[in-house]
Amino acid sequence: MKIKIGKKIISEDRMYVVAEISANHDGSISRAKKLISFAKKAGVDAVKIQSYSADSITINSNKKDFQIEHFKWKKYKNFYKLYQKGQTPNKWIKELFLYAKKIKIDIFSSPFDEKAVDELEKYGCIAYKIASPEINHIPLLKKVAKTQKPIIISTGVANLKDIKLAIDIIKKNGNKKIILLKCDSTYPAKFEDANLNAIPFLKKKFNVKVGYSDHTADTSSALLSFMFGSCLVERHFDLKNKRKTLDSFFSSDFEDLKKLIIKLREIEKFKKEKKYILSKSAKKNRNLMRSIYVNKNVKKNDLITELNIKVVRPAYGADPINYFDVIGKKFNKNLDIGDRLHKSYVKK
Repeated sequence: MKIKIGKKIISEDRMYVVAEISANHDGSISRAKKLISFAKKAGVDAVKIQSYSADSITINSNKKDFQIEHFKWKKYKNFYKLYQKGQTPNKWIKELFLYAKKIKIDIFSSPFDEKAVDELEKYGCIAYKIASPEINHIPLLKKVAKTQKPIIISTGVANLKDIKLAIDIIKKNGNKKIILLKCDSTYPAKFEDANLNAIPFLKKKFNVKVGYSDHTADTSSALLSFMFGSCLVERHFDLKNKRKTLDSFFSSDFEDLKKLIIKLREIEKFKKEKKYILSKSAKKNRNLMRSIYVNKNVKKNDLITELNIKVVRPAYGADPINYFDVIGKKFNKNLDIGDRLHKSYVKK
């Protein structure tokens, strides 16, 4: 099924690149705008924000179930305080969407409850991302499905049963515009845990488009994912400075993201070519192959033998395919060692 996000068709021939702002705004709307602006300059197709409040995700409790274990976030003590720190205030949504429109970059969001979807619909959100822990949030899945917008589902903590259920619910609610994202919800994720082979597996099993949500510390797996059939890649994006945010330790900065996009666009050109061809530089280097040269000084009417001709580099002489055809024949001119042998130098 053809899926468009904004005006761009999602295709395996061209990677759709999303810069995830997430909590890297660090509580500043001016910083959020700066992130959107720099993401556009880096060449992304879209930026994404997250629409939630601490109250929409969890309970303000210090009981063991709600305590933070991750070493980078442990100082926030519980989930509620962590999400308070990372949330994008609802009052920013309109301003951020208008700013993105002004600088001509597509923007969409990850809603975490139904009210967030209602708010995002007011501003023409072009797609919705379902964060992997929300894959079993059935009311949210039904809500986004009914918008008829493309739905991007991260699989980071989901098993195959979870994925099937989410897809079934969305389709039953009249929406087939689904993109799964292979993801490892570890922060940062290890390169060896990327399991990019899951991209073609998921594509075949669920008959949907599949992309990659990258939480690794560098862009290697994001780049490689394209060769495994990924149609979309999402990278957390931050500004290059000493300011530490919740997500900065696994985010790309401007130069990092820009280099990734440049490399992706180069690889896309190669992937489009379905037949075997030589590059221009490789064609120039064909003279490094072998050809037939005279190996001793010879005179007209001398017999051509294995002692006076040789197959060597470079390839300016006769093609070696003719080697056994000329053996036993005679030279029709005087030649010196190092002269090229041509068919015209051989008596018929």
